[in-house]
Amino acid sequence: MSATRGISLEGGFPSLAGATGWLNSQPLTPAGLRGKVVLVDFWTYTCINWLRTGPYVRAWSQAYRDDGLVVLGVHTPEFSFEHEIDRVRCATEEREIDYPVALDNDYAVWSAFDNHYWPALYLLDREGTIRDHHFGEGRYEQSERVIQRLLGVEREPVSVEASGVEVEADWEHLGSPETYLGSARAEHFASPDADAIDQRRAYRFHARDAHLVLSAGTREPIPFQVRLDGEAPGPSHGVDVDSDGNGLLEEGRLYQLVREHDTIRERTLEITFVEPGVEAYVFTFG
Repeated sequence: MSATRGISLEGGFPSLAGATGWLNSQPLTPAGLRGKVVLVDFWTYTCINWLRTGPYVRAWSQAYRDDGLVVLGVHTPEFSFEHEIDRVRCATEEREIDYPVALDNDYAVWSAFDNHYWPALYLLDREGTIRDHHFGEGRYEQSERVIQRLLGVEREPVSVEASGVEVEADWEHLGSPETYLGSARAEHFASPDADAIDQRRAYRFHARDAHLVLSAGTREPIPFQVRLDGEAPGPSHGVDVDSDGNGLLEEGRLYQLVREHDTIRERTLEITFVEPGVEAYVFTFG
């Protein structure tokens, strides 16, 4: 019986030639990867959904490398500051990514795969045929079983432990959607007062975690302060804020402002920056 029986065929290995650079590897090609099972992971380092898949992808890379699995990360940036190679390199090191990463600043690899999502996983067999894909979080055990079937191995799924921003969302109590800042991408904005352009406002949310993607337009770090319902967050502070609500914007990335330690309920979030020059992009929750 074929080890891949029952796994549908989806097409050949799209080109990697449009990559603008590589980390952890010399440039790879579909022809050079023939004979390997390949997991292609589209990511961008500020994406909370990708961050929460990271522990699984790293674990699969380590667990099945000797069986013939190659994990290939494709970093396709969403925001302008994510195009900077040094920042992607730092994110790669911080997330302990030791597998090859194609830098896709021009969206060429993204387009070759006709991809539309972060994160997105594509599994290719040893002949270079796409046999499975998954967009977003979850379905980890099923994806791992496909990896095993393509490799011709069978064992217990890997054990994964996550910490910090990589911890799985509390889906049961997650009541707030991803919300982009600025009127151009305000499709999830809802308020009884409608848009409040250029006016100071607090933000109401219902989730265990609250994150904000930030970048500084200055060279110097910018202090900021977070308040929950008008008070310091105390034990509900996120990893990038202390119990008094103090944080420091140093580089463009996702900042975790809140992680509820107790009952998850609707809260009011305020963030104040001490200096000008802050660029804020999107609230995400978990």
